[in-house]
Amino acid sequence: MASPRLETYCCPNRDAATQLVLTFQPEVFCGVCIGSASVSLLLSILQLLPKQGQSPRKMPKASSSTTILLLISVCDILGGLGIIFRATVWIGFPDFIANISVVNGTDVRPSAFCVGSAMWIQLLYSAGFWWLFCYAVDSYLVVRRSAGLSTIVLYHMMTWGLAILLCVEGIAMLYYPSIASCENGLQHAIPHYITTYAPLLLVLVANPILFRRTVTGVASLLKGRQGIYTENERRLGTEIQIRFFKIMLVFIICWLPNIINESLLFYLEMQPDINGSPLKNVRNAALITWIIMGVLNPMQGFLFTLTFYGWTGWKLNLKWQKREIPWESMSTSAVADNSYPSAIGSSVNYQSNIHDSKKTTAASSQQTDEALSMLSEGSDASTIEIQIPSELHDLEDNDADAE
Repeated sequence: MASPRLETYCCPNRDAATQLVLTFQPEVFCGVCIGSASVSLLLSILQLLPKQGQSPRKMPKASSSTTILLLISVCDILGGLGIIFRATVWIGFPDFIANISVVNGTDVRPSAFCVGSAMWIQLLYSAGFWWLFCYAVDSYLVVRRSAGLSTIVLYHMMTWGLAILLCVEGIAMLYYPSIASCENGLQHAIPHYITTYAPLLLVLVANPILFRRTVTGVASLLKGRQGIYTENERRLGTEIQIRFFKIMLVFIICWLPNIINESLLFYLEMQPDINGSPLKNVRNAALITWIIMGVLNPMQGFLFTLTFYGWTGWKLNLKWQKREIPWESMSTSAVADNSYPSAIGSSVNYQSNIHDSKKTTAASSQQTDEALSMLSEGSDASTIEIQIPSELHDLEDNDADAE
C-alpha cells in the first residue's frame, strides 16, 4: 500500500502512531499486501494482453487519451511490484528489517532499503494521480477541441516533473539533516505529508469538476451535431457520464481509507498517551483502516483496467503482434426513417439529404465524432455500435464520382 507512514517508519525515532500501525501484526499485514498486489498485478496484465477472438479495430489516429489510460495502468503495475518486493523482504528477512530501528547503526542497507522502496511506491502512485488529473484535463480540452497528440509531451513534463519534485522535496524535508534525526518534530513531517497527499486531494477535488464540465460540453456537442437532441444522443451522453463516474468511484474507494487512517493517526499523535483506554476505539479504527488500505490501494490497478477497458476475457493471443489499445466505439443508432446515420469511434461523414450542404456538415460531424471518440477510447465496457448500411457507402462513392 502507499502511505507516507512507510517513509516515517525509516526513522529510528518514529512517532507513537506510526509505531502502532507498523508493528501491528506485520506478517499478516505484509501477507495481505502481497496477496492483494499480486492479484491486481496478474489481472491487470491479463487485461492489457491481446485476446483471441478479438477483431482488431484500428484507430483513425492516435490520441493523448489512449496514452494516458495506458500510463495510469503502468504506474499502478509498477507500484504494485514495489509493494510486493517491500512486503516480501519484510516477511522473509525480519532481522534485516529490525536493524532499521537501530540508532547509529553501521549497516546502512536496512535504511537504504526502507527509504528506496518507500520512495518507489510513493513516486509511482503519485505519478498515477497526476496522470489521472491529466486525463480529466485532456477530456475537457478534447470537448473544447483544444487538445491533440502533441499535448502528451506537456503531460509528461508536468506529471513526472511534479511527481519527482514533490517526492524528493518531501523526503528531503523528512530526513533533514539525517535519517537518525528525522521525525524529530512536526516541522519535518508536515511538509512530507503535504507533498504526498497534494496530488491525491487534487484528483478528489478537481477531477469531478472537470468531468462535470466535460459532460456538459458533450451535451452541447451532441446537440450541435444534428441540431436536435434525441434519445440516442441522450443515451450517448449518459454513457460518457457513467464512465467518468466509475473512474471517480474506483479512486474514492481505493484511497478514502488512506485519508481516514491518516486523520485518525494525526489525532492520536496529538494525544499525550495514545495507549489510554479512552482512545481504544480510535486505535481500533486506525488499525482496521490500515489493513483495508493494504487491500484496496494495490487493487486500484485492476479496478481501473475494468473501468477503462471492461472485462477483456481469459483467452490470450500469445502470437506477437503490435498491441493497440482497444477503441471504444460509441455511436448513435439510426432513426426509424434513416434520415441520418452516424458512428461515434470512427470518422464517418454525415450523410445529409440536402446534397448542397454535405461537405460542410460532414466535416463538422467528423470533427465532433473524433472529439467524442477520445472520451471513450480504450474501453469496450459499454459500447453502442451500429453497422453502417452498405448502400450508404455506395451513395457516398456515387456522390464523390459525380463531384
